[in-house]
Amino acid sequence: MKMSRVIVATLSLLLVLITSSSATVVDFCVADFNNPLGPAGYPCRNLANLTMDDFVFSGLGVLADTPGNIFKVGVTAAVDVTFPALNGLDISISRLDIGVGGVVPIHTHRVSELILVIEGTIISGFIAEDNTAFYKKLYKDDIIIFPQGMLHFQVNVGDVPALAFVSLNSANPGFQTTTTSLFANDLPTEVVEKITLLDVQQVKKLKELFGGTN
Repeated sequence: MKMSRVIVATLSLLLVLITSSSATVVDFCVADFNNPLGPAGYPCRNLANLTMDDFVFSGLGVLADTPGNIFKVGVTAAVDVTFPALNGLDISISRLDIGVGGVVPIHTHRVSELILVIEGTIISGFIAEDNTAFYKKLYKDDIIIFPQGMLHFQVNVGDVPALAFVSLNSANPGFQTTTTSLFANDLPTEVVEKITLLDVQQVKKLKELFGGTN
């Protein structure tokens, strides 16, 4: 009987500890930009200072300016640095505005991507590791998936601006465009010529266009 009381008391104590511990577990971490970014993301803001507004992002209803760049594309991104509540969570979303004749050039992320077309007509696709090209013309309400790490693109082939929403399974998905990676840096023109098979004049023209040097 005494042993039974000990077991019951022990289980009761464990239950109290587990309950109190669970009550302090937080499944979110609103980013604190006053501290540096680490491998696991930004440190968390004090819970006592958070409000409902910290968990709301209202920027996706605004048309991004597309005529101001050579690709005629604008992106409004809700990622950890613009929407701190996403910090540490495996999700983000962006608004993609593509002007008539506009293009999102070949690029890649370190995560997978899902696009939902809201307005317009685009050709979109990706290139697999064996160089097989998967692409299709997409219309309103169509969705397309780009597997993790695949080079992919979008081109507005309609006669009106296109609008799409992009979701990625990371709050910090990364973004690398092959065009700017090649021509917006100080890699010598002679090297770029060799690795792209473009002639010197074309390389210099593209470097001038995208702000590269050398």
